[in-house]
Amino acid sequence: MDETPGRSRLMLTCEVNGERVATEVEARVTLLDLLRDRLRLTGTKKGCNEGACGTCTVLVDGRRMNSCLTLAVQCNGRKVTTIEGVGAAETLHPVQQAFIAHDALQCGYCTPGQILSAIACIAEGHATDPDTVREWMSGNICRCSAYPQITAAVLDAAGRMEGQGLA
Repeated sequence: MDETPGRSRLMLTCEVNGERVATEVEARVTLLDLLRDRLRLTGTKKGCNEGACGTCTVLVDGRRMNSCLTLAVQCNGRKVTTIEGVGAAETLHPVQQAFIAHDALQCGYCTPGQILSAIACIAEGHATDPDTVREWMSGNICRCSAYPQITAAVLDAAGRMEGQGLA
């Protein structure tokens, strides 16, 4: 970190993907930059850096947040989940399984944010029909236009999770 005089540094303690993180950060550091640059969790992508595309979506205490607009210090004492904290190679999360099954990705750049937003959409009870899913996922832009597949994947995952008692 830059040692420039006048920049305030604050202690941050939070949980990221189930692991305790304690670090000092400048007050101006975004959660996105902390995750990517300091913690090397590069699954969270930098898109517009203005909160308009949803590419940087993560979960903070289970709620979706644009990490490019969230200061890292706002997560003090909170739980942050990135795509690296969802499922595992041998046991994918139902949303990840559904995205694969429905081919709900093309280039894959927006996929981590889409998956985390979908997990929240389902948890919030908004994965009830295609129109509602599209409305509640509208903060996540897919430049490849895989929207029909993404909507189908969210609805499929919601059904899978409900059937497993996870929704």
